[in-house]
Amino acid sequence: MRGAGFLAIWSDVEPINLTDYRHWLTREHTTERVTTKGFLGVRVFRAQRSDINRFFILYELEAPEVLDGSAYLARLNAPTPWSQRIMPQLGNFIRGGGVMSARAGRGEGATIVALRIERLPASPQQFADSIAACDGIAAVQIGVTDIARTSVPTVEKGMRRDEGLFAGIVIVEALDEASLKSALLEAKKTAPDLFSGIGEAEVYQVMFALDARIADFG
Repeated sequence: MRGAGFLAIWSDVEPINLTDYRHWLTREHTTERVTTKGFLGVRVFRAQRSDINRFFILYELEAPEVLDGSAYLARLNAPTPWSQRIMPQLGNFIRGGGVMSARAGRGEGATIVALRIERLPASPQQFADSIAACDGIAAVQIGVTDIARTSVPTVEKGMRRDEGLFAGIVIVEALDEASLKSALLEAKKTAPDLFSGIGEAEVYQVMFALDARIADFG
């Protein structure tokens, strides 16, 4: 949790494409991204579901300006052959980036929820602090999407189908699923309007992580 900016991505992958997708993500794509100026690191999570292969990717950025900076746009406008094969396969693709408006806690949790929200809590930092104080919670982050920077047209964006967007994000990271669900109940009591219409939150487990400080293997 170092940078002021973030980029969050959800997508579904068909079983027939799963092996290719995982190899692309861990052997090329994330390394390409975190060796781009302004990217600090990435974590990849997989939803705890048996009916679908759903992934959540969270990039840490130095600042939201990285999203429409020349270095990142150069990558987006020159996708690799492997990326050109993968991008059209991704379903329910949702992408947004911006500024992290509040953070609380210490470290990272292996079990998380990443909730897309339409409005922020009245006091984002106070809300984050209250949830981070719950038993078994490692960290809470609240982000606001920069719609303009996220929506810049690129070659890569044009390769995907029906890309979705969101206004904000709440990420709660826990030591285990029981602690996570307990904290979510507290969060709904604290800010009921925030969770109206969201339904049951999907739980994700960390699958892969890469830090920019060790990503460039020459």
